[in-house]
Amino acid sequence: MRDFGNTFLLVYAGLFPIVNPIGGAPIFLALTHQSSEEARRALAWRVAVNGFVLLLGSLFVGSHVLAFFGITLPVVRIAGGLAVASFAWRLLRDGATAADDRKEAHQASVVDAFYPLTMPLTVGPGSIAVAIALGAERPPEASGLFDIAFLAAGACVGLMAIAVTIFVCYRFAGRMVAVLGESGINVMIRLSAFILLCIGIQIIWSGYSALMHLPH
Repeated sequence: MRDFGNTFLLVYAGLFPIVNPIGGAPIFLALTHQSSEEARRALAWRVAVNGFVLLLGSLFVGSHVLAFFGITLPVVRIAGGLAVASFAWRLLRDGATAADDRKEAHQASVVDAFYPLTMPLTVGPGSIAVAIALGAERPPEASGLFDIAFLAAGACVGLMAIAVTIFVCYRFAGRMVAVLGESGINVMIRLSAFILLCIGIQIIWSGYSALMHLPH
């Protein structure tokens, strides 16, 4: 049971600061502030489910997929960081106008719940890289099938907790509308977009730094 708890805490504590659903809630709010409560709740649920599936796949098969295609984690960070920075720059430049355009887009098609709300806003390249790294590291004492299954269950519960946190933060982000107002939303989205842009550049830099230290 202790190994189960340790795995749960490792996954949740390792992913929560990077997924950062609290920090992503203002952008989610800005992208959906003209939607109804029912639509926002449904969208928050889809983002949480998408995030869980994406992290689950990264945790258990991510390292094998990268090895199959010959892709390293630093390359994933650079490519994903570019996607994050590009998305953040558009929000920073256009503010609420970009949010309104994206809102209409994701209302027209369910797939837009994945991009940009799930990736790169919620589960970005940093989260994926951490999930892959966590999945690649297995304690040496976990040699039996039962031990491995127990650790996998703890990891799954940790990912479920992350998904629930995402849903709660995004689901109740709409209550900020009455407090912030239209101008407050515009300020909040630009501020959050700037932070997201910095995160994207940091991801690119960390990937580039790691890539330069790899043997050629």
